[in-house]
Amino acid sequence: MSDTIRESMEYDVVIVGGGPAGLSAAIRLKQINPELSVVLMEKGSEIGAHILSGAVLDTSGLDKLIPDWKDKGAPVTTEVTHDNFYILGEAGQVRVPNWPMPPLMSNHGKYIVSMGNVCRWLAEQAEALEVEIFPGMACSALVYDGDRVAGVIAGEMGLNADGTPGPNYEPGLELRGKYVLIAEGVRGSLAKELIAKYDLSAGHEPQKFGIGMKEIWEIDPAKSKPGTVTHTMGWPLGKNAGGGSFIYHLEGNQVVVGFVVHLNYANPYVYPYMEFQRFKHHPLVAELLEGGKRVAYGARAISEGGWQSIPKLTVPGAMLLGCSAGMVNVPRIKGNHNAMLSGIAAAEAAAVAIAAGREGDELTGYEAEVRGGAIGRDLKPVRNVKPIWSKLGLWSSLMLGGFDMWVANVTGWNPLGTWKHGKSDAAATGKAADFKPIDYPKPDGKLSFDRLTNVSFSFTNHEESQPCHLRLRDASIPISVNLPVYAEPAQRYCPAGVYEVLEGPDGPKFQINFQNCVHCKTCDIKDPSQNITWTTPQGGDGPNYPNM
Repeated sequence: MSDTIRESMEYDVVIVGGGPAGLSAAIRLKQINPELSVVLMEKGSEIGAHILSGAVLDTSGLDKLIPDWKDKGAPVTTEVTHDNFYILGEAGQVRVPNWPMPPLMSNHGKYIVSMGNVCRWLAEQAEALEVEIFPGMACSALVYDGDRVAGVIAGEMGLNADGTPGPNYEPGLELRGKYVLIAEGVRGSLAKELIAKYDLSAGHEPQKFGIGMKEIWEIDPAKSKPGTVTHTMGWPLGKNAGGGSFIYHLEGNQVVVGFVVHLNYANPYVYPYMEFQRFKHHPLVAELLEGGKRVAYGARAISEGGWQSIPKLTVPGAMLLGCSAGMVNVPRIKGNHNAMLSGIAAAEAAAVAIAAGREGDELTGYEAEVRGGAIGRDLKPVRNVKPIWSKLGLWSSLMLGGFDMWVANVTGWNPLGTWKHGKSDAAATGKAADFKPIDYPKPDGKLSFDRLTNVSFSFTNHEESQPCHLRLRDASIPISVNLPVYAEPAQRYCPAGVYEVLEGPDGPKFQINFQNCVHCKTCDIKDPSQNITWTTPQGGDGPNYPNM
């Protein structure tokens, strides 16, 4: 709505996203210069409402940002005491000993955390430094001055389903900054726009993704082992897809059960959510969960491309932070530390520029720090694990990728060079005619659950009168192309039951239940026709995760 008149507010730095990257940037800016005006916009109803992560936290980013975090009461208390890794078969498992793994794979000295609660605590630290934080304010568009990013539009609400202003329409604000930091997380809509507009992926590999699903369970106290970390690979995925699981024991008789499916799978009949539900019936997991109850559920995409896939990070007036750029270390299953380090680096680059009287230029020093500093040192040694896994399978990844990591860990040199990822995850989807449907067991309602029941445990809510935030480039493609060619995989890859193919008297119909959306962005990534674009709904809508 280009003719809409909005109130404009000026800041030194505008930050989009209240995750670890955005909050770290806000805190660091104020640490450097308390006089800087810093605003942080978060689309969730509160800080932490849209945060979902495993998570075993490498505290290197937190140590650098707030060295006395323990004394300040950070919710980082459950230190890893046991670190287990299993290869699963359908009825049993084989434990892989820790000693053959490179030291970088060890979780000892790390902490099992709720990143939602860590972010809530970081927000308190930021507000104590007088950062202005506005939750429930989705940033729906970028503001440009010529070739420069000059700000964002945030907080537009009250649109009718057809996109016209409703009776309670609020145009939102135009927030302008000397620099804009994009820290939306994986596959954010503004980051996607910047990457396309400025061709930031030129010369880099396509970004790769996984879908991560997570449940929190309250279990029998006799089975609770706080500090225990377990990761698995193998069953039930087999050759259908790459991926694995994580099981983390928290305090208070709670255990986190998560499952990741790499989105470069070919078989369009793969149903990631049902693979997760089937996984919980493995004896190793079922015995742990028996007698317990699930108390929360959520899902989100994970960036998996690593070093090769990080795009150019700067444009005039703006920078990409954390998972907006893809800084997850896949074999370590960690990215929060790199997100925080990127926020620190971006803040330092912006603060130096503002002190020198500059604004709206390209802060190339930030990119140099990311690629040449601690983040680069974390990601470069492991850069071949994911492409080897994708091309040669799990066992080759463990052996060949492990060898490459070991040598890099010892010498700083990867003997296998840099492997390429190749196709995007969407392009990797095969035709239905080349595969057989997969028969998934029906959920039993005790260990496994149907999607809609589980979505209710994400506490998701959307105002249903607003425009659908899941936009189809061509409304005919789901039925005319995706259904006959790919068996319309949106019915299966979505972990929240957003997409359905309904049979009616006039033939099949594609239905979007956007009110179920947990903002995972899988549809934007995996749709084989690249026909779905995820955009922000009005602020405050979406999941309301309590402690993910």
